Amino acid sequence: MGDDSEWMKLPVDQKCEHKVWKARSVGYEEALKLFQRIDDEKSPEWGKFLGLIKKFVTESNAIVQLKGLEAALAFVEKAHIASRTVGEVVSGVVNKVFNQPKARAKELGSDICLMYIEIEKADAVQEELIKGLDNKNPKIVLACVETIRRALCEFGAKTVTVKPIVKVLPKLFESREKPVRDEAKLLAVEVYRWIRDALRPSLQSINAVQLKELEEEWANVAPGAPRQSRFLRSQQDLRAKYEQQQQQADTGVDPADEEPEESAQQVDAYELLEPVEILSKLPKDFYEKIEAKKWQERKEALEALETLAKNPKLEAGEYGDLVRALKKVIGKDSNVMLVSLAAKCLAGLALGLRKKFGTYAGNVVPAILEKFKEKKPQVVQALQEAIDAVFLTTTLQNLSEDVLAVMDNKNPSIKQQASLFLARSVRLSAPSALPKALVKPLCTALLKQVNDSAAEVREAAFEVLASIMKVAGERAVNPFLADLDKAKLDKIKESADKMELAGGKKGATEKENSAPKAQPAPEAPAKPSGPPKKAPVAKVRPDKAKPTTAGGKQEGGKSKKPAETKQVMETELSMEVCEEKAAAVLPALCVQQLDSANWKERVASMEEFLKAAEQMDSSEMPCQALVRMLGKKPGWKETNFQVMQLKMQAVALVAQRGNFSKTSASVVLDALVDKVGDVKCGGKTKEALTAIGEACSLPWTAEQVVSMAFAQKNPKNQAETLSWLANAIKEFGFAGINVKAFINHVKTALGATNPAVRTAAIGLLGVMYLYMGARLRMFFEDEKAALLSQIDTEFQKLQDQTPPAPTRGSSKRSEDQEEGEETEEQEEGGAADVVDLLPRTDISDKITGAMVAKIGDKNWKIRKEGLDEMAAVLSEAKFIKPTVGDLPIALKARLGDSNKILVQQTLSILQQLATAMGPSLKQHVKTLGIPVITVLGDGKNTVRAAALATLSAWVEQTGMKEWLEGEELAEELRRENPFLRQELLGWLAERLAALRSAPSDLLLCVTPLYACLEDRNGDVRKKAQDALPIFMTHLGFDKMNKAAGKLKPGSKDQVVALLDKARSVMPAKPAGPAKAAPAKAAASAPPAKLSAAPNEAAHLDCEATEDKCDAKSAKAGTAPKGKSATTSKKPSGKGKEEEDRSGPLFTLMPSRKELRTKEEKSLKVLKWNFPSPRDEYIEQLKTQMAPCVAKWLQEELFHPDFQRHIKAISTMIERLEAEKDAMLSCLDLILKWFTLRFFDTNTSVLMKALEFLKLLFLSLSKQDYCLSELEANSFIPYLILKMGESKDVVRKDVRAIMSMLCKVYPASKIFPFIMEGTKSKNSKQRAECLDELGCLIALCGMSVCQPTPTKALKEIAVHIGDRDTSVRNAALNTIVVVYNKCGDQVYKLIGNLSEKDMSMLEERIKRSAKETAPPAKQVEEKLPRAPPSQANASQLRKPAADEQAPSKLRQLRAQNALAAQQPEPSPVAPEFSLDFHLLENDSLPGCELPELVQHKLDDMEPMALSERKTRPLPLAFDLHPSPASTINLVISKIASGDLNTSMQAVTQMDEVFRQHSGSDVMVNNINQFLIATVLQLRLIHSTHMADQRVAKEDVSKLYSCIVGSIMTMLGVEVLAPEASSGVLKDLVEGLLTVMLDPRVEELQDGRQIICSINILLGKVFEKAEHTNILSALLVLLQDALSSSVSSKFSDIVMKCLWRVIRFLPETIASVNLDRILLDIHNFMKVFPKERLHQLPNDMAHRTLKTLLHTLCRLTGPKILDHLTLVENRNESELEVHLKKVVKSSATKMGRDQENLVITTKQKEELLEIFKMISVKESGREGLIQLWEFKQKYPDVDLNPHLKKLSQSFQAFIERGLTAVATERDAKAKMAALTTGVSAALPTGSEELKPSVYMERLKALRQLNGLDNKDTLSSTGVLGSNSNTDRQELKPSVYQEKLKMIRQLRGLENQVKQEETVDRPMLSALTAPPSSKDHNKLSHLLHHHHQSPARPANPAPGPASASASATNTLDSLRKRLERIKNNR
Repeated sequence: MGDDSEWMKLPVDQKCEHKVWKARSVGYEEALKLFQRIDDEKSPEWGKFLGLIKKFVTESNAIVQLKGLEAALAFVEKAHIASRTVGEVVSGVVNKVFNQPKARAKELGSDICLMYIEIEKADAVQEELIKGLDNKNPKIVLACVETIRRALCEFGAKTVTVKPIVKVLPKLFESREKPVRDEAKLLAVEVYRWIRDALRPSLQSINAVQLKELEEEWANVAPGAPRQSRFLRSQQDLRAKYEQQQQQADTGVDPADEEPEESAQQVDAYELLEPVEILSKLPKDFYEKIEAKKWQERKEALEALETLAKNPKLEAGEYGDLVRALKKVIGKDSNVMLVSLAAKCLAGLALGLRKKFGTYAGNVVPAILEKFKEKKPQVVQALQEAIDAVFLTTTLQNLSEDVLAVMDNKNPSIKQQASLFLARSVRLSAPSALPKALVKPLCTALLKQVNDSAAEVREAAFEVLASIMKVAGERAVNPFLADLDKAKLDKIKESADKMELAGGKKGATEKENSAPKAQPAPEAPAKPSGPPKKAPVAKVRPDKAKPTTAGGKQEGGKSKKPAETKQVMETELSMEVCEEKAAAVLPALCVQQLDSANWKERVASMEEFLKAAEQMDSSEMPCQALVRMLGKKPGWKETNFQVMQLKMQAVALVAQRGNFSKTSASVVLDALVDKVGDVKCGGKTKEALTAIGEACSLPWTAEQVVSMAFAQKNPKNQAETLSWLANAIKEFGFAGINVKAFINHVKTALGATNPAVRTAAIGLLGVMYLYMGARLRMFFEDEKAALLSQIDTEFQKLQDQTPPAPTRGSSKRSEDQEEGEETEEQEEGGAADVVDLLPRTDISDKITGAMVAKIGDKNWKIRKEGLDEMAAVLSEAKFIKPTVGDLPIALKARLGDSNKILVQQTLSILQQLATAMGPSLKQHVKTLGIPVITVLGDGKNTVRAAALATLSAWVEQTGMKEWLEGEELAEELRRENPFLRQELLGWLAERLAALRSAPSDLLLCVTPLYACLEDRNGDVRKKAQDALPIFMTHLGFDKMNKAAGKLKPGSKDQVVALLDKARSVMPAKPAGPAKAAPAKAAASAPPAKLSAAPNEAAHLDCEATEDKCDAKSAKAGTAPKGKSATTSKKPSGKGKEEEDRSGPLFTLMPSRKELRTKEEKSLKVLKWNFPSPRDEYIEQLKTQMAPCVAKWLQEELFHPDFQRHIKAISTMIERLEAEKDAMLSCLDLILKWFTLRFFDTNTSVLMKALEFLKLLFLSLSKQDYCLSELEANSFIPYLILKMGESKDVVRKDVRAIMSMLCKVYPASKIFPFIMEGTKSKNSKQRAECLDELGCLIALCGMSVCQPTPTKALKEIAVHIGDRDTSVRNAALNTIVVVYNKCGDQVYKLIGNLSEKDMSMLEERIKRSAKETAPPAKQVEEKLPRAPPSQANASQLRKPAADEQAPSKLRQLRAQNALAAQQPEPSPVAPEFSLDFHLLENDSLPGCELPELVQHKLDDMEPMALSERKTRPLPLAFDLHPSPASTINLVISKIASGDLNTSMQAVTQMDEVFRQHSGSDVMVNNINQFLIATVLQLRLIHSTHMADQRVAKEDVSKLYSCIVGSIMTMLGVEVLAPEASSGVLKDLVEGLLTVMLDPRVEELQDGRQIICSINILLGKVFEKAEHTNILSALLVLLQDALSSSVSSKFSDIVMKCLWRVIRFLPETIASVNLDRILLDIHNFMKVFPKERLHQLPNDMAHRTLKTLLHTLCRLTGPKILDHLTLVENRNESELEVHLKKVVKSSATKMGRDQENLVITTKQKEELLEIFKMISVKESGREGLIQLWEFKQKYPDVDLNPHLKKLSQSFQAFIERGLTAVATERDAKAKMAALTTGVSAALPTGSEELKPSVYMERLKALRQLNGLDNKDTLSSTGVLGSNSNTDRQELKPSVYQEKLKMIRQLRGLENQVKQEETVDRPMLSALTAPPSSKDHNKLSHLLHHHHQSPARPANPAPGPASASASATNTLDSLRKRLERIKNNR
């Protein structure tokens, strides 16, 4: 290609990439012309140049480059695919164009960049230009800055993001190139034009000169908002609008009114700043210094922090410790300067962190509010700034609890500053931030302050109220200011009018006033009918105009609620005035006869009254006068019920027609309540009450009526009042009801002794539950367990019901009312209000610093102790206030604990916290909720599951709004943890799917969501893809698509493709609640809800889904057939579709079935064999059904919505007979489709499918159709799976189908399928299959066993050793059936069994009453002779109760089988015999029973024989039956399947029991009677209760008859002990089954029946033979624990056993201990200790231990002699256990006796001592004796005795003992010094000589340093008696000397003086015991059972001079002893 001619021939695109520059030049020119000619932006020509545009701009030849740039510009402008090239082209422009010297090239490059911005690629262009600023070439930098400035100037700050520009400006100002700096200055000015002062903080760091120049330039910027001059392609509408405004401005029209969007863009300077990290910059010793004792050191630390906190934007981090330190300074530091400094630091942190500080807001606000007690201005100002800054980081609702808590503070400064803070906060809030739930408590608290004594507090309260009124509007505030006088209310309104909100915002009041002006058009009615016009206006009203909506609601309310205008109380009129007004409107005769003595005249008068009232005009009706006239004598004490009924009717009429006021209502309400319980007048009374409720509002009426009813003592009135209220709530709705008052009354009613009152209260609770949800149960947690169980049962009945729509009163709503209003009202008055009523505890004082320190300790054990303490606090408090101190920060730290057990415990505490705190938990979402999300990243499944459960518990209380607001959720999603991402995305998808609207901050999560779509972990990607449609539901496709535009090209394409896919499956937003539904979202997962069984979980889910679908279908309207399964069609296509559905369902194609059979045999298609259906099987079936089934039916059959399946099955049932031939041709496909339904979890579909299958097989059997192998193999195995279904109703239907299968498929071929079913892991399926096998063998004989009887029976026999009782019983019953067929040969067939299994089998065979081998031939001959219609296995099937037949019943079965073979029937059987399966059908073989007649047992007449008498009677029969045989016949009728027959028989038996003469006859028949009764109980349970055709009233009557008859039988002393142990076991089992049957409670008299059975059981335990009943209960407990019955049954059996154990002390003499111990031995053999411990609880173990200990205690060691019946004692631990108990009992008994002797002696002394202490005069002596008692008996513990006294008396005794001990110690020390002087004094009354005392005196003197000779006289001790050596002195002399020595030693000489000194010493310690304590002590002494106390020793009296010598010596001895002790 050397010459030009060659490249000239090339196409344009090839020329553009040619090597020759000339070729490229020509190519660019031709390309430009081509681009200009193409008009279609989607032309395929553009695609040829897609990869060449970058070469256009990066052309190396400068001249050619200009042409390339022009062509590139044209391409970008016109091609629709140009946006794909933005990255590479702009990068080329920056690097290859902006460095060119030619200005034209730079201009074209800049134009290309701007053109890309115009086609919506601003972010990508800006990103490349910002990159260009880092280029080293200053020309490129300059061109990039200039282009950025141009883009900002032309497109504005909304299109060009300002933040990245501001970020690079400081760097540009530092450039060395002056042109760059100059251009940077121009760019800064341009940025300033758009964001104004928000730019200033970011440029504070540049050079001062540059900043000054900038300030000057900024000053010259024109005021007003700039306009963009160039528009994006999507902004063409805005462009047209601007052009129109420009034209109007040119023509002189002022466009100011039409420029609402022309304000300057509000850009937050904070968003433009870079965050600064300060935590690492804190001084290392910061926390030590801030805790230092020197204030200077604390100041240094705070100053260092203040410097860091001044940074305007701080980086997020863990500021918990720092905030706690500042809080401590603010709250506890005494230096006010440091408090101010800490407050400034706190304000800096809050302003720097903004929303990220919200986590700590609730922690610091209480401390700041409390510190407002400081009066120094600088401190108050700093605190104000701090709390204002903290408020900006959170919401007013989160802080409201803390503010309200200080409103009652005694300090006026705190109240004032709290109010001022509230006022400032309210003015900064939006109206939506002030909901009713917040305004109400605020106004309530402020109304108290309005009347405060401090003027500043009052003014501050006025300011807050005015602020609330300004922001929220008068309508929101006025209801709470009703009690405020007019002057104060006017002052508030005036302040509100003058007030200006921050930022010039309008308050709600101004919006309300301006709203009607903004929408004048809808107000003008186009048609005369006004009211109907309002409905469509309300529907199209925008969401923003909430005040207008409220207004609309009010107006609508006025039109619908005329009663609202009559709420003003009417003046009470006197009787004279009432008579005058009544006489004016009533006939004269009527008024006269009202008080007539003749009741007929009063009736006539009332009839005239009613006629006159009906004809009166409602506006002129004097209501009060009329109702007062009704009270005229005899008034409401009227005795004639006819008159009273008319009066009630008159009250209702007056209330309905007249303007009935509350005053008029007050006149009659008391009388109405008094008559509401009247049998004859109650109905009319309730109607009158309802009419009054409609006139005066139900809330007021109900409150008055209920209060009056409970003020009375009439239980009938109380019950009927509650019943009326329950119905009234349903009619009127729940709006306005005073829940708290009613709950208190309901609690009173629940505690009533009358059961009718309790029942009515529970009924009312059920109605309230419909409206309030499961949270209602919280108010009754403290009720008794039995009562709580009844409440739970009532709630469970109403679980899935919705409250009815109101039909009366102001709550009634029209159909066209706006749904949004309804929802809003429900949300305001719903569950939140209920939770507000709960009494909450403040636990902040219990969360001590020590506890918080423990939770944060280094030792994990101490941390666990702290968490345990915290959990205990929460458990004790139940419901708490949100003030929890430092707990959130402490718990947050534990969520990251290295010990995973502590993490799980913390999560458990957080769940407790959620339940306890309720909706107030919202303020802790950021603190504690978000950290829980972090735990989702844990590697352990259990921890993540606990975290998810915690999140769910929190969201139930808080809702999702708080979680989605802010960046925290997005930050968590950015963490690259696969566990966290997948769990969080799954949780978000689940929660968002149920959310009606989401905050805008959800958009922040989109970017990390896109990152998850590309995560390396497949599970994360899957979860992200699942979450995409949910996010799109709330954000919309456009927003998410725009966010995807910011991704990298590679990621973007993938994400956009996923977005498109998600768009097609995007679900609709959840609809609002149904019109009548309350705010019952909390009830969806009620804490109080009874836990469902695991196998019912799926069923519950399906029911929930079903309810949702029902709601949708109800909302969509009727005619579902008209809907298409795929897409919505035009109405014209609807008729066509219906025509299509009118055709046949199935196409008759017989050859197709054969073809399918061959294909499946040859494995050309998948064989229908799978554990669970996979997609390929479903697709194959769909393909096979396509030619055979109508198209619309196939769509229904394979639709994902189960409702479509039900519809399809219903249609198939309708067409079953009409299209049976066609169905047969595709029967295999139909059966296969139904096998798929067996794997569905929806019970509704399953039941419908089984219904069809029953009809189908019935039809097949009528046609004598035989299933093919293909059909049987595809269906029967899956039907057998459903035999193990948990629901009885399903198993019943499956059994019915199995019985029909025998008619259409050989039993021998069904047998192997059922045998395979016995291998299932499902015990119910195994048991059912074994029962089915037994039925088949009984029906068809041994030939049915396949492959051989031996193999089959061996497999069946294996199940005898099964762990499940029902399986064992079924296997044993089946073997017994075989035994009945072939006798002892069965042992050969079953092969070898273990010893245990063989013994069980032998026992069962023995119990079946087959003592000899049955006549097998007769049985085998008899069965084939039965007609085909009777050869049904269901006849032989046992009832559904799965209960083991007792031994007596089996005997009866055998006897009846033998009796059935007798050739001649007899009207009266010689012995009692029954046949179970025939009893169920209420028929007997071979004869008809005569009608039941009333017999007299004394003279029985011969009964007529049945007509069918073909053979002579055997000799054993007598035509004249005896009374015993007649009783046998009556007993046999008890078990009849006919209820009336059974009732008559039971009644006759009751009469027999009442006749004492018949007791002798009945002695031998008691067991038979009880067995028949048990049979009937089981028949009722399994058949009659499930049969809808049986009247439930008859069932109730039969239950009552049975209970009454047994009760009568027990009343006969000789009969009750005759009941055997086995029969008693069956009887108790049957009665307990009835008690636990939930269907019984649903009967009309269900509760009375259960109560009666409970009483009956007590009677059985008391009257039955004690050994038998105890043995029966032990065996029943063993069976219950061994079987799979519910734990409730075993628990109630154990309670029965405990009840019998209580009788043992009285009955032990009559108990056969050998038998009981044998039963216990058998029990312990089956349930050793290890197995007992494996049970869910230890109640069984404790029951057994209690029984054994009781027996040992009552019999002692002799119990070991009663083990005679136990053959091998080593098989159980019984003997070992008994020996241990006997040994420990003996030891304990001896020790107790020994202790008893000691204790008795000590108690006698203690009694004396305490009596002395309790008397004031002898208290001192008593304390001394008590101290001596303790010394004497140091081992005796006095605490138990002291604890019985009051605290003050205990303290008195303790201090007294301390004083005595101190005194005795001092004396002991002195005595130690005088050991040589002291000598033992003689005891008794021996008189000492004076010389002895003389020696003592000498010793004392010597001890004191005195001389014993001369100085003795000089001191005056001896005085005149100096002749001691010559004569002996009298004792009195020595006494005087002793007194002098004592005086020298400082001791008192008289006893009285000693007492007066000693007593003040004790009284100084504490006040003497009060009279209350003396009484208490006396009371304790009185109650002592010991002998009377000895009199207290009298205190020694003072020495007397006139006493005898002996007394004197004794006194001296005592004094010397005391002197010695004092030394």
